Amino acid sequence: MINLAVFVSGRGSNLRALYEKFIVGESYPKIKFVIGNKSNCPALDFAREKGIQTLIVSKTSSEKSISYKELAGTLNNNNISIVVLAGFLKKIPDDFIDEFNGKIINIHPALLPRYGGKGMYGMNVHKAVFENGDKFSGATVHFVDKIYDHGEIIAQQKVRVDDAASPEEIAGKVLEIEHLLLPETVLKIAEQIISEKGLV
Repeated sequence: MINLAVFVSGRGSNLRALYEKFIVGESYPKIKFVIGNKSNCPALDFAREKGIQTLIVSKTSSEKSISYKELAGTLNNNNISIVVLAGFLKKIPDDFIDEFNGKIINIHPALLPRYGGKGMYGMNVHKAVFENGDKFSGATVHFVDKIYDHGEIIAQQKVRVDDAASPEEIAGKVLEIEHLLLPETVLKIAEQIISEKGLV
């Protein structure tokens, strides 16, 4: 069994897509933890409803959260094979990246390397695509390194957006792509299609 830890910050639509993909069969990856950076996160509520263990992470531990160092120990003790950033809006500390080097992936709502980097998240990305009049946008799954949206690209899928009347319409088109691309990519990793990365 391949165990996943999913990091979230918002509504958790990509978490839901992963859950719906992997709820059946022992051969599928199992979402063992959902980690958020704030307690009032709808994605964490969803995870709790489904009986998935949740944690709050911050730079330092408190009554309500654990530090990234403590989190790393917890994930290692529970044999987490893949860490999935699914709409997580905080930069992962370098020490945590070192601990899980080659095991952290992120879904980004654009065709990297375009529209990546600090500040390029959520609607900011779609506004930039809209204002530039791009013909296509899409989603990218990539490995996470110590630079924003910089790690090696694993998979991309594009969608035509030049007929979109607003950034919000682009966002809707791209989100549909994300919900297909992320579970498919995680499954491929779990099936050792990307085995040279040593993830499984």
